[in-house]
Amino acid sequence: MAAAAILAREPGRQGLRVSGLSHRYGWRRVVENLDLAIPPGEIHCLVGPSGCGKTTTLRLIAGLETIQEGEIVIDGRVVARPGAMLPPEARRVGLMFQDFALFPHLRVEENVAFGLAGRPKAERRARVAELLRRVDMERHAKSWPHTLSGGEQQRVALARALAPAPDLMLLDEAFSALDTTLRAQVREETIAILKETGTPTLLVTHDAEEAVRVGDRIHAMEGGRIVQSGTPAELYQRPLDLFVAGFFGPVNRLSLVAGPGWVDTPVGRVLAPGIAAGTPVEVVVRPEGIDLVPAGTGRGVRATVVERRDLGPVHLVWLRLGRGEVVKVRRALPLPFGPGEAVEVVLDPAHAFVYPSLGAR
Repeated sequence: MAAAAILAREPGRQGLRVSGLSHRYGWRRVVENLDLAIPPGEIHCLVGPSGCGKTTTLRLIAGLETIQEGEIVIDGRVVARPGAMLPPEARRVGLMFQDFALFPHLRVEENVAFGLAGRPKAERRARVAELLRRVDMERHAKSWPHTLSGGEQQRVALARALAPAPDLMLLDEAFSALDTTLRAQVREETIAILKETGTPTLLVTHDAEEAVRVGDRIHAMEGGRIVQSGTPAELYQRPLDLFVAGFFGPVNRLSLVAGPGWVDTPVGRVLAPGIAAGTPVEVVVRPEGIDLVPAGTGRGVRATVVERRDLGPVHLVWLRLGRGEVVKVRRALPLPFGPGEAVEVVLDPAHAFVYPSLGAR
């Protein structure tokens, strides 16, 4: 590829900027006109189901796939556009993968030093020692990767990725191979270091909870497109479509018909501004948006508890409504209602969303 023409740095630009990125595998378009910008010091999460194009996007940014359409700029350098592309090793990008990808024939300190080839020996040694201290792996400098735990290997992978002081960090499901408790610990440590160094970071994940916990901004991706970008709070409070509304966990989904500006649901009325009366709609109600009160209060719609599961600090409750519909409720302790008991349900409108059915759009 002709790299010389794209080496000039654009003044005043930093972080990552992706514009109009599209990509095909044969006839199948897997990324469609994608725009993305990550300023220094921010952690962004690209989330979506398997096959939505998120890993292909990361590979294009890293230089592991040849760009077909669009432009990729890293810290002011145009590193890829059709016909001109810098190789991965020239992009100053750090990569962390699910399988850690440590070199088994190199000791820990040698793995970390791998990306520092060509620098003076004393500088390499000091940089490796600094990073191993930062990830609390200094005592394992002479160890072989296979003797380390999964969490320790991930810390070494992070130190190796940070060693050349990259302009951008890319994490591809980087924590998913760890068990639940260790994943949370290593993830928090990793994000803290990336924040401390100010490295703009893109984390690709299918885990909504992970994205919410670490992301300054989330980009929800479906069918090769980013369908909504925003802070975790923005996506939670104002989801633009059914996919984003269901991103934060299982929801109650009801197929109904709109009235003039509202929809009557089995759990209460929901406002539907801008949707014409008679329009087929899908109503999404989050389980945490339904409250339970004793029967006979007149505050809500009557229902019967079908099943209840205690999950430590929360309860999951399944209710049968008047027309036979079953909805799920998630509530914190205490919750005095058990199976077979009559209750009333009260809907919090902030947790209910209305979208025209696919055929009505």
